[in-house]
Amino acid sequence: MRLGLAVAACFGVVLAGCGGSSPGGGSTTAPVLAPTANPGGPYTGSVGTPVSFNGSASSDPQSEPLTYAWNFGDGGTGTGVNPTHTYAQVAGVASSTYTVTLNVMDTYGLTGQKSTTATIQGLAPLTDAALTGTVATGQNAIVGAHVYLFAANTTGYGGSGIAASSGNASVSLLSAAQTGTSDSVGAYVLTGSSGTYTMSGDYTCTTGQQLYIYALGGYSGTAANASSGLMAAIGSCPSSSSSVVAWVNEVSTVAAAYSFAGFATDSLHVSSPNTALALTGIANAFANAANLVKLSTGAALATTPAGNGAAPQAEINTLANILSTCVNPSNSVTGICNMLFVAAPAGGNSGANPADTATAAINIAHFPAADVSDLYDLPITTPPYSPALSREPNDFTVALTFTGGGLSGSGLDSIAIDGAGNAWVTSYYGNSVMKLSSLGAPLSGTAGYTGGGLNAPTGLAIDLSGDAWVANFSGASVTEFSNGGSVLSGTSGYTGGGLNRPYGVAVDGTGNVWVANEVGTSVTKLSSSGGILSGTNGYSVGGAGVPWGIAIDSSGNAWVSNDTGTSVTKLSSTGTASSFSGGGLADTAGVAIDSSGNAWFANSLGMTVTELSTAGAVLSGASGFSAVGLSTPLGIAFDGSDNAWITDSASNTITELNGTGSNLSTPDGYVASSLGGPGGVAIDGSGNVWIANRSTLSGNSVTELVGAGTPTVTPLAVAVKNNALGARP
Repeated sequence: MRLGLAVAACFGVVLAGCGGSSPGGGSTTAPVLAPTANPGGPYTGSVGTPVSFNGSASSDPQSEPLTYAWNFGDGGTGTGVNPTHTYAQVAGVASSTYTVTLNVMDTYGLTGQKSTTATIQGLAPLTDAALTGTVATGQNAIVGAHVYLFAANTTGYGGSGIAASSGNASVSLLSAAQTGTSDSVGAYVLTGSSGTYTMSGDYTCTTGQQLYIYALGGYSGTAANASSGLMAAIGSCPSSSSSVVAWVNEVSTVAAAYSFAGFATDSLHVSSPNTALALTGIANAFANAANLVKLSTGAALATTPAGNGAAPQAEINTLANILSTCVNPSNSVTGICNMLFVAAPAGGNSGANPADTATAAINIAHFPAADVSDLYDLPITTPPYSPALSREPNDFTVALTFTGGGLSGSGLDSIAIDGAGNAWVTSYYGNSVMKLSSLGAPLSGTAGYTGGGLNAPTGLAIDLSGDAWVANFSGASVTEFSNGGSVLSGTSGYTGGGLNRPYGVAVDGTGNVWVANEVGTSVTKLSSSGGILSGTNGYSVGGAGVPWGIAIDSSGNAWVSNDTGTSVTKLSSTGTASSFSGGGLADTAGVAIDSSGNAWFANSLGMTVTELSTAGAVLSGASGFSAVGLSTPLGIAFDGSDNAWITDSASNTITELNGTGSNLSTPDGYVASSLGGPGGVAIDGSGNVWIANRSTLSGNSVTELVGAGTPTVTPLAVAVKNNALGARP
């Protein structure tokens, strides 16, 4: 066993006990002592407001300079003598005390550590808003249903492939002392003879909590139905001055299931971690339900509330009708609930069958390509919701389609997601950049952001500060926009450094911007302020041909695709090039990095996807990963489960592959009517998949597949910095 030792070191000096002379027998030098950490404090503050920390009282006995590493106690870290940190709200907690630890290190590598505390005041709980509604199936009221009010947990992830546990169990908000009724699920209120319920005076919630209604059982005919589980997404905790009416039926259940699918294991386990990015993702997810259903009436929407989005009303109603086979008494086929549950297991086709219709809806949202025929063919005696689909769909992905707000110039090219969940899109022919909110509402005006030298904009990436960097293909320049749309790069953009017909753009973990130049066979590296870091002509990519896409791995290497050849290039952080070929590489377009640091390339000519290891070895076989839907693959992106999403511009589909290259979508890929020459693709922190449509046949639109993926870290530059590519936030 190693015993504790006094800290001392010998660095080229003669010390007693270090092989030098004994005291009195020659020259001696005092030992080099470790520094002393002093984190200051204790500190106080409030959630959402930066807290300033001060380690300046730390010292070193030898007066050596120190480096400072902080752990703020909530998973956050910092550096420097005076960092700041913002704490997030812990749902249902009035205040939290965190242990803050400072580690200091001197130039000899000796360290000192000390801790203090930070007590953070939470937002005050709100008295309950008036919350009333009706539980029904079609026009039939459900009487005697147990109606619960839950908030999403904030202690860990729920979601596809994540087991239900106490760490991701939804939080019951109703008080049994107020309702007088409770069971193993939690406190509840009962629906009356007309299916109505009220929760006024029965709960409190905290700002930032994400709420949903869950109704279980009840009578919609002559017998109770324990398999009937229905949901409605309320969203953020309403203020006490609010009045909320929530109609709970099969339509609202489908909308809730898809909107927060990325955080839901089942109907009773909806959860995200208590990190700022994850809380943003789940809040955006809950809010997205309002794009699919009108909460107060339970009716499926055809147009999103902002007015610029088309919702798949007929598909939502079809899914609702499928659930109604178990809920609605008009569908009296013996064993119908079991038929539904067998067709909607967890895991797509390999997991346990659900016990209620709400969990069945979540399972369908997780695996929209599984058992499509069995679900569509369930016998529905009297479909309660219309309009509905007239024929079996290719899959049950739910797609929103956004137009307007500058999405008028054809040739929508690249798409990227910022830290707030907003989507940024370039328009090649429109000479503009559009910013859409997480709900698809235009944030960049009727014409998008313009100016700053925009000229046939193509590639786009978001940096660590939330600014957007755009490559101007015909302008030989790069334009930088602030997160609010102000031009930061002058009237003509950043120029020089070999910028010549630039296409792909990526940002590394230190904030530098890398741009692939189609002419010059080069890559230009810019500092975060637009300075040239790669010399007069940029970094050469050798004989790779025509650089097109570019992605940065967590080691700071840039991987560059080749639009006209059979090789790709890896550039070190200092520009040293390595070329790789084989594995089916052919006219590569999009490139993305997975959680292991492997690079995946879409082969637009080879109709496959090639995976290379960090050392350039082929991991995807001699010809690459293939799928029927891959005929001209272009864009590629990874979600938080490390699944690859690949757009196909010729077949108007998008294919989902897991980490071993197996197809998780239908053999032909996922199909949405709005997809038209799909190009750029990005996944947000809610698990939604965003696609830029290049063809005018799509109506110059952006497609969002709601809850189809797994939440991921955004922007990509933050994922690179935190070594979190292909990971949940």
